[in-house]
Amino acid sequence: MRRKTISDGKDILDIISKSQWCHVAMTDLQGEPYVIPMNFGIRDNVIYLHGARKGKKIDILREHPSVCIHFSTDHLLRAQSEEIACSWSMKYRSVLAYGQVEFIEDPAEKTEALNIIMSQYSDRSFRFATPSIHEVCCFRVKVTRFEGRSFGY
Repeated sequence: MRRKTISDGKDILDIISKSQWCHVAMTDLQGEPYVIPMNFGIRDNVIYLHGARKGKKIDILREHPSVCIHFSTDHLLRAQSEEIACSWSMKYRSVLAYGQVEFIEDPAEKTEALNIIMSQYSDRSFRFATPSIHEVCCFRVKVTRFEGRSFGY
């Protein structure tokens, strides 16, 4: 079974929409790789993320805004022969998204970003308290390139 490249935009968005979280990869202030899991939302090829206003992640992203975001879904362990270790494999579908972080400062834009993130996890509508909007750091990544892969599908 071979790994397949996925280039169709509909298939890429299907993988992202089925993912429960993403991993955001960046380069820290010492030039080392740094990866963290995050909740996310996506609309019109823009990925929305949020977190605390201060901390390591925010310090890094303000200095080095280039990121690679990983999404993965449809994992299934399989084996052609239960007794032969090399016949075991994991079916999966995954996407890498590349872009630059842009911080969102406007309260109305933050509210919209948080609504997009919440829509990834719920069909409900939400309200956000003004102090919460002030205290949260929201940012977006306008995707410049997607790379999709699958194995076993």
